[in-house]
Amino acid sequence: MKSVQHSLSIGLSLSLVLLMVLLLWLGSTLVRRLSEDLIASRLVDDAETLVAAFDSTGLPAPELSRRLHNPIYERPYSGRYYLLRLADGSELRSRSLWDETLKLPVVDTGGTHRQRIAGPAGQSLLLLAKNYQKQGQRFTLAIAEDLTPVQQDVAFFQLVFGVVSVAVLLVIVVVQRLIVRRSFRQLDLVREDIQRLERGEIDELSQHVPSEVLPLVRELNRLLQLLGNRVERSRNALGNLSHALKGPLNLIVQQLDSEALNDQPDFRRRMGEQADRIHQLMERELRRARLTGAATPGRRFDAAKEVSNLFDVVRKMHSDKPLDLQCDIPQESVLPFDREDMLELMGNLLDNAAKWAGSTVRCSILSGETVSLSVEDDGPGCSRQKLDLLSQRGVRLDESKAGHGLGLAIACDIVGLYEGEIHFEHSSDLGGLAVRVTFPRLSIAPAA
Repeated sequence: MKSVQHSLSIGLSLSLVLLMVLLLWLGSTLVRRLSEDLIASRLVDDAETLVAAFDSTGLPAPELSRRLHNPIYERPYSGRYYLLRLADGSELRSRSLWDETLKLPVVDTGGTHRQRIAGPAGQSLLLLAKNYQKQGQRFTLAIAEDLTPVQQDVAFFQLVFGVVSVAVLLVIVVVQRLIVRRSFRQLDLVREDIQRLERGEIDELSQHVPSEVLPLVRELNRLLQLLGNRVERSRNALGNLSHALKGPLNLIVQQLDSEALNDQPDFRRRMGEQADRIHQLMERELRRARLTGAATPGRRFDAAKEVSNLFDVVRKMHSDKPLDLQCDIPQESVLPFDREDMLELMGNLLDNAAKWAGSTVRCSILSGETVSLSVEDDGPGCSRQKLDLLSQRGVRLDESKAGHGLGLAIACDIVGLYEGEIHFEHSSDLGGLAVRVTFPRLSIAPAA
């Protein structure tokens, strides 16, 4: 599953890595450039000193006064070198070059040439070369210094900066993950509201949410309201239609009882059967219209409380025989299903069981990863052939046998709405019919 939080963390981490690499390259470049500029300025000062030490007056050949230039140019391979080339091709070199020489570049008149070259003992040199004229002599002076110490310092800087950057990067990554996680924690309010909505504790989502998800919450609330209105309109329309049909249907039944049909008993019987069938169909569709299913929020089903009330109703409906109604339901058993649907389901199953029971009806509910519901009675039960018939899909239970009619058909409809399963079995304890229903437990999956 794609996670926005994970994507943001990866994107921010990669951005920080690229930023650190850029800072390392920029810092190293600046340190190297500043160091070379500092060396170049020192070389310019040394060049001016060497030019001041140049003397050709009254001498057979020009020379440099050793009193005026730095003694470091006298130590072999010291890292500081100069080469002075006269117009006639003769050269004056520092003793530090020993038996090496410097490759002089072509220097424009009045210009200064700066470049890196390879020097003695494999040293990397920064060389400055410039044309001069003194005492009637034209010459080119090249002066160089070893960059190895600078390169070592830059390498040390890169190492230290790299280690510090990695440490800072880890700290920043941890901090930004905490910030992102804390920011997304505000969405927990939405998730909690959805869970409460699913449990039936509220009928719409709270709009006290971040502005980024507020349009989504408003749209969900609008859809919930629209769905609820449509369900209500459908129920009202079916109710109105049923009431509108009951009048003409009652008139037909009254006409069937008139004396005019006394000489047509077969016709009266057939028409009565059809009228009764129409009445059953109307009742079935009206009861189906009251079913909600898991699609809309509603009051949840408090099994311990509601089943007790259903027992009272069943006892009144079957007051012609003593009934021992047994209940095995945990006290804290609020199921994530619509209250009206569960009342319809339990009511039909208990009524059917009480109708066929000798004296005992047992109801039990277990809630875990799935919700299991069973209703058993000690009545005559059904044969294996009829049990198999009841379990088949598509069988019209209301036509199979009296007592297993409209109520069981509605029960199957409700179970189907919640994608559950219903099975009809022989009760091993009580000996009668056992109806067992299994629902997948509705829940909101937590965020990754």
